[in-house]
Amino acid sequence: MGADTIVDMVQVCLNGPRTAADGTAVPLTPGSMADSAAEAVAAGATDIHVHPKTPCGRDTLSPRVLAETLSAIRSRVRVPVGVTTGAWAEPDPAARLERIRSWTVLPDHASVNWHEPGAEEVAALLLDLGVGVEAGIWSGTDGAGRFADSPLGSRVLRVLAEVTDTDPSGAVAAARGLLSDLGAAHGRPVLLHGEDGGAWPVLRLAGELGLAHAGRGGGCAGPA
Repeated sequence: MGADTIVDMVQVCLNGPRTAADGTAVPLTPGSMADSAAEAVAAGATDIHVHPKTPCGRDTLSPRVLAETLSAIRSRVRVPVGVTTGAWAEPDPAARLERIRSWTVLPDHASVNWHEPGAEEVAALLLDLGVGVEAGIWSGTDGAGRFADSPLGSRVLRVLAEVTDTDPSGAVAAARGLLSDLGAAHGRPVLLHGEDGGAWPVLRLAGELGLAHAGRGGGCAGPA
């Protein structure tokens, strides 16, 4: 788990979109996610982000799977738990909204990728349900511009600035460019998110800038 010098909040990302093909250490079942969450909280994590999975390991917004996953994790830890709403879990925007409306157990927060079709509607629905929104702004997309124009910007819980460049030599430049594009980000807290080979360089940059940090399959730290 990576963390910068800000320790008011430490978020762990348990699995991301990874599958069994990425190794046996990836928690895919509600029980294994709960075990992983408990270990992370024991190590100091104060917030959790998880991708609920179907039995074959695919990300899903299924109300049944979501309920099982959240219930399993919450039986082991007492910290906020968030989930993904990524379009890969449900490509059709209308179907994605219906899935979320059918949730019987609600997460504390959910990430919404602003460049994806239907993002505004998904965020608005989550806010109406009382679920906090992490605004996912990916480098290499028009997400920053869309978020800047969004009437929901000031209502999100925080901004998740996701650097999609996984090359260590390019990730820092991509991160700086993304932060520049975000500007004031509606005054919301920003978590700088690195992936794979870019995770540690982005972590170091986050520490230099006093920002929170998130890593795919790793963790993040920052103000609550």
